[in-house]
Amino acid sequence: MTTRPGEQEAVIDATITTSPVAECIGVSRIFGSGATAVRAVRDVNCRISPCARIAVTGPSGSGKSTLLHLIAGLDAPTSGSVRWPALEDSPHPTAVGMVFQGPSLLPSLDVTENVALPMLFAGQAEHTAMRDARAALDLVEISDLAAKLPDELSGGQSQRVAIARVLAARPALILADEPTGRLDHHHADKVITVLLDTAISIGAAVIISTHDPGVAARLPDHWVMRDGHVDTHPSTDDSSAP
Repeated sequence: MTTRPGEQEAVIDATITTSPVAECIGVSRIFGSGATAVRAVRDVNCRISPCARIAVTGPSGSGKSTLLHLIAGLDAPTSGSVRWPALEDSPHPTAVGMVFQGPSLLPSLDVTENVALPMLFAGQAEHTAMRDARAALDLVEISDLAAKLPDELSGGQSQRVAIARVLAARPALILADEPTGRLDHHHADKVITVLLDTAISIGAAVIISTHDPGVAARLPDHWVMRDGHVDTHPSTDDSSAP
């Protein structure tokens, strides 16, 4: 088996840190109540090991975004529990990085400031946070946009800024909700390469929800969602579902 640069180091880290980065135990999420209640996530049990590489596929409305928000600690389950054993049960923004599907940049801050913001909130010195932000922008090939405001960016450029913001903080867990949905094929392929290579170099686990079979094929593990249920060991036919 061919080992990519940095892959062996990631495997070694995984053997040292045996606690999962995150785990869901009987997790359900219901929006609303009564006859209009929507059961977005249903009784999910899953375990995310350090350095995991997981693609989450399934039809629109199957609960992929809700599941990622729960794992990120951005939403609370209606029943069950989400834990982060390897993170001392604290999913703070520099430990768990989330690439959102929709717009997520603050309009009053320029690109570099948006990327640096989570690190500044975590108490990192401003000069260090700005340096790391610029390095992350260079990784996703948009360093020329460093001083622009969000309303001066295209949808694809904004998405790459959001990805840079996550990578700059060097989290232990990266959650990306349709990260290539607004990118053309060329930039989508490059962004996924940068995301996965950076995750290997920092020893981070990655979960990517996607409708793109090409993106899903680049991750070794596949979860399939249907009607809020998660199959963490799908058959070959199921794992290729859009």
